[in-house]
Amino acid sequence: MVLPTPTLSTDRLLLRPFRDGDAAALFAMHGNAHVLRYWDSPPWTEPSRAQRFLAACRQMADEGTGARVAMERVEDGSFVGWCSLSRWNPDHRTASLGYCLDAPGWGHGYATEAARAVLSWAFDTLDLNRVQAETDTRNVASARVLEKLGFVREGTLREDCVVNGDVSDSWVFGLLSREWQPSVDGPRPAH
Repeated sequence: MVLPTPTLSTDRLLLRPFRDGDAAALFAMHGNAHVLRYWDSPPWTEPSRAQRFLAACRQMADEGTGARVAMERVEDGSFVGWCSLSRWNPDHRTASLGYCLDAPGWGHGYATEAARAVLSWAFDTLDLNRVQAETDTRNVASARVLEKLGFVREGTLREDCVVNGDVSDSWVFGLLSREWQPSVDGPRPAH
């Protein structure tokens, strides 16, 4: 089953399917060790990784396992990062939320805004019952984003990642449809 990648808009962001032209911005973001310091894989060193990422986005949608959207700032069209809904299981009505923002986008509420739009799509359009998210326990900012969205921290995965010899724990968060509180403004389909 193909899962069409949505195009959504918020007050400040356009969430759209990736384009081939996003490769340079993706490589710059995923090649930055500071941006990926809490990530579960090392920074990219080869520009071809961006093309493989874009192919994986298309494959995820084609296989019906999820959707990943680029975050573009409405005011100037600049790439901010991405947000995804992956591991979609329509039988169990579950999926996982993920996001990655480039450093200039940190601290502006973009992650919360984009994730809120994707979650509205997940609960309203896909009729999900549960969305899960994980974050490195050192990534307090990401945990704060999830808590603002209504996620509940459900547990800790001990030493579940080893990246470049650095062992880390992850927190598991869950959000149920009955707990979901969409914003009054809500996301809008982009035209």
